[in-house]
Amino acid sequence: MNFIPYGKQLLDQDDVNAVVQTLKSDYLTTGPKVKAFEDVLSKYCNVKYTVVVSNGTAALHLASLVLLSRNDKVLTTPNSFLATSNAILYVGAKPIFVDIAKDGNLDLDLCEEALIKDPSIKAIYAVAFSGHMVNQQKLKYLKKKYGVKILEDCAHAIGAKDGDVKAASCVNSDISILSFHPVKHMTTGEGGAITTNSKEMYEQLISLRAHGMVKTDAMKPWEYEMHSLGYNYRITDMQCALGISQLDKLDQFIQRRIALVKRYDQAFKNSIIKPLYYDDGTSSYHLYVVQVDFTKLSINKEELFNCLREKSIGVQLHYIPINKQPYYKSLGYGNEFTPIMDRYYEECFSLPMFPKLSDMEQDYIIKTLFEVLR
Repeated sequence: MNFIPYGKQLLDQDDVNAVVQTLKSDYLTTGPKVKAFEDVLSKYCNVKYTVVVSNGTAALHLASLVLLSRNDKVLTTPNSFLATSNAILYVGAKPIFVDIAKDGNLDLDLCEEALIKDPSIKAIYAVAFSGHMVNQQKLKYLKKKYGVKILEDCAHAIGAKDGDVKAASCVNSDISILSFHPVKHMTTGEGGAITTNSKEMYEQLISLRAHGMVKTDAMKPWEYEMHSLGYNYRITDMQCALGISQLDKLDQFIQRRIALVKRYDQAFKNSIIKPLYYDDGTSSYHLYVVQVDFTKLSINKEELFNCLREKSIGVQLHYIPINKQPYYKSLGYGNEFTPIMDRYYEECFSLPMFPKLSDMEQDYIIKTLFEVLR
């Protein structure tokens, strides 16, 4: 059996043709494909404005620049990739780590407790972990009652929904971000996007993406003005051409993921392997996370990982608690009361989940996992 990674892109000839066509055009960067990609993303996500950038971390950074001020306190999750809370630090604000709920997402009830205790908290950064959105009604309530700014990190969740609310639609948030890394639902190689329904934020983001520059029709042809300290977070036309082609197939990709989820769920039913949450038709399943109580077994998590990888199964961990990372501990973090996150870290891991995963490969993963656990 060839090695089976936890995630992998799916590219076809249409994707190749789209990129080649752009390579033969007059524009390689900052051309018509950038705006075209933004337009189709806005339509897909049911949002007014989209700004595409070089990667998901750049999206988080620019979003933080327009949302936060220095020393703002921001509630966020320890269960995410480093970039989510790093972006808060980038702008001189302060992350406050809150425990997760049993589905792996930020516990919004605990967020409310924190807001009651400390009314000076300015924002919440909520991650739609593994493709499962946070409760939108609770998010709406917190935003309205406490006046906090909301960022939804939807890097895992394009195509997901909660009721009638689609991921990155910003119905109950100020701003959202997306990622198009190859292990995500669709890819531009590297790449990310910021979505918002605020015209003011959109105009700020457009400027910040390109060095803080502003150019108007009233200016001379060669003139531009720098109004803020921006960055070069632009994305290429080739990447956007690939993104447009990939977006056309996104719903098919998600349908295949859901089919794989149903097979995993059925295989693990009434066993020691517990899905982090069962499919209810809302998650777009970037990750398929399972939970195992290793105290009841003769094998520990490290032994399980090593054994599965020796058998060509790319099991992975998402994530090590951010607040326990050495850099964050050097800033004084690490002693937060997060019992659900701590247990999650001890018991959870991600199994391969991507559209190209065959039924035969998935059967091998399931069979091997049971054999190793026994």
